[in-house]
Amino acid sequence: QVQLVESGGGLVQPGGSLRLSCVASGGIFGVYTMGWYRQAPGKQRELVATITVRGIINSEDSVKGRFTISRDNAKNTVYLQMNSLKPEDTAVYYCSAVRTDNRYNYWGQGTQVTVSS
Repeated sequence: QVQLVESGGGLVQPGGSLRLSCVASGGIFGVYTMGWYRQAPGKQRELVATITVRGIINSEDSVKGRFTISRDNAKNTVYLQMNSLKPEDTAVYYCSAVRTDNRYNYWGQGTQVTVSS
């Protein structure tokens, strides 16, 4: 099975930046669509961005122009560069891996991102 290990979360002031990383192991990285989701207290888990094996990116409208998802297949790693952070970005951010046949889905443990003065 696939294991996903996230890092990079923390406390940052509004307008600041963070880069989240997610390292995958136990699977073939190149056959998984990778993504980032987030869940704030009292809200459903929502899409932030995904990136396919071929590099096709889908992202939520509220983060376009501020967040960038990327992947490094040689390092089995997906990143989320977050700039111009806002308090409403505060959430637990989860890394995901979905096999291209859509039959397997894995989640990381989540990393807390808090944007506050």
